[in-house]
Amino acid sequence: MSTRPSSRVTDVAVHRAQPRIYVALDSADEARLRRLLADLDPASCGVKIGKEAFTALGPRVVEWARARGFAVFLDLKFHDIPNTVAQACRAAASLDVTLVNVHASGGRRMLEAAREAIPPGGNATALIAVTVLTSMADADLLEVGVRDGADEQVSRLARLTAATGLDGVVCSAREATAMRSLFSGPQGLVVTPGVRPAGSSQDDQRRVVTPGEALANGATSLVIGRPITAAESPARALEAIVSSL
Repeated sequence: MSTRPSSRVTDVAVHRAQPRIYVALDSADEARLRRLLADLDPASCGVKIGKEAFTALGPRVVEWARARGFAVFLDLKFHDIPNTVAQACRAAASLDVTLVNVHASGGRRMLEAAREAIPPGGNATALIAVTVLTSMADADLLEVGVRDGADEQVSRLARLTAATGLDGVVCSAREATAMRSLFSGPQGLVVTPGVRPAGSSQDDQRRVVTPGEALANGATSLVIGRPITAAESPARALEAIVSSL
């Protein structure tokens, strides 16, 4: 059993400040991404760069966002053998991103290797773990052998994440309240995708809440994509959500 301390108790800043909203730039279209980066205000949000954009455009998409002043959540959800994940995390942190994630289901040794690759301290990149994807419901988990349901699986993986010293978790905002008991204080991170303003389409998300509900439940950062990026004016859509908070 690891003796690493939980991330829930800390008296010093171990990572840089996180924005309340990360706008998900899920596109492989360079021109579209550049328009979004030009339209959005880095004082109002960070940006999440995921597999689609990063696979198509590589590290330069991170460089474009950083040049505009955005905090960057590099959302590549590493899940592999411990050494491979450690090397990937180290490479991600070298891009000067604010947030990196791995899959908690990779297990204790993988999480510990990731933590060693991105140690806390100073103005470090924060490291969080995905518990259960917000596109998955109990029936989806049952098909892959998880019989306890989403709530229990999220709780189990979050406890493992805390025990291995990571900075927080990615989870549905419906589970955020319980997560704050593990990752409390200003440095504990509970990052919630699947956030939709009232009246918006749920798209392929299952466990969905509104931005205000997510923050009330204890989320520290919200990941919001299509309600902003697919709007006629992404800047106005972002401004409306910020105002609603």
